[in-house]
Amino acid sequence: MGKLNKNELTQKVNALVNASSCCPELKESGKYLLNALDTKDEKTALLSFYKELAEDVGTIDSIIAFSASETGEKIFGKETAKAVNKAAIEAKSKGETYCICEACQAGKELLLIKDEVLYN
Repeated sequence: MGKLNKNELTQKVNALVNASSCCPELKESGKYLLNALDTKDEKTALLSFYKELAEDVGTIDSIIAFSASETGEKIFGKETAKAVNKAAIEAKSKGETYCICEACQAGKELLLIKDEVLYN
């Protein structure tokens, strides 16, 4: 791993896997990574984790569309879906490009340091 302090990486990955909105696949990949740090499997785990992370972290446009959909209303409930939609639209107007849920925001932080983690 690069120059990033492993404690900092561990904290960021823990924040992600402990987020209530983290999907099972990403949670599993994050836990695998945490267990692989400082082992011969670390690089493989990092590459696998970042592949899964890139697949699962949503965009602001995806949460706007989802929260306005019938499926979003079924999952969130009508009032929560409206509130999420309003918050996402507001976040986009302020420049946010990622989904505003706890897991995607934690994932965004990890994506922003990807090159430092993988290549330094």
